[in-house]
Amino acid sequence: MTWTVETLGPAVDAEIAALPKDMQASFLRLAERIEAVGLERIGQPHVKHLQDKLWEMRFGGRDGIARAIYVTTIGRRVIVLHAFVKKTQKTPPPALQLAERRAKEITP
Repeated sequence: MTWTVETLGPAVDAEIAALPKDMQASFLRLAERIEAVGLERIGQPHVKHLQDKLWEMRFGGRDGIARAIYVTTIGRRVIVLHAFVKKTQKTPPPALQLAERRAKEITP
């Protein structure tokens, strides 16, 4: 069974669309790679555990680095909860809080 990568909905789609074009392309390449080879075969530096059920996809572009916070659900689904350009060393607490709130909207 293969993995699928999807977003939670229009708000996350808009966040991804707001990323610089090269970062959007990096995100799409990473998502396609997860779907092609499976999430379990993708490790650091491309994905990293954050806390509880939250993980992050790590990608970048000419202007810096970006992250997409996600959870996995039944059926080998990766659901992206929040995407943003990272400007600090640590993931900002508001980004984690937003992802946690959005994770509660998911039905298995």
